[in-house]
Amino acid sequence: MKLAVLADTHIPKRAKELPQKAHELIKQADAIVHAGDVISNEFLDALKKMKPLYAVRGNNDSTLSLPEQLEFSLEGLQIAVIHDSGASKGRGARMRRRFPNADVVIFGHSHIPMNEVEEGLLLFNPGSSTDRRMQPKHTMGMLIIHAGVVDAEIVTLD
Repeated sequence: MKLAVLADTHIPKRAKELPQKAHELIKQADAIVHAGDVISNEFLDALKKMKPLYAVRGNNDSTLSLPEQLEFSLEGLQIAVIHDSGASKGRGARMRRRFPNADVVIFGHSHIPMNEVEEGLLLFNPGSSTDRRMQPKHTMGMLIIHAGVVDAEIVTLD
């Protein structure tokens, strides 16, 4: 199973739509995970029409009816999604306490891509495909899951 992972898209405030390469990666995926700051119901609906969607509310999503956090299982892997995982110091231990059964925690908020293992958790932030802030490239993530094992990649879009 392939998951296209997005966060901090801020559509239509930061961009009118996703980059073409993001659309191509979503076409290859089985589902989409969005870790918050979708911004508009229109874009949320567009994502739902593309693929099955797992999404959480970001700090800029006050008008969207999305959960603050989400936990689900795919192919034997426990996945948790939250927008803001807090400060980088102590993140692994904090996310392990919050999601004790998770194998992967997907988050956003910082716009800083991350693909690291801490406290036995894969901590995965796809960065932003539309608002790179201080990062050198626009990015998103791809997770390939098979029999409880995950291969995670940050993909540059420019």
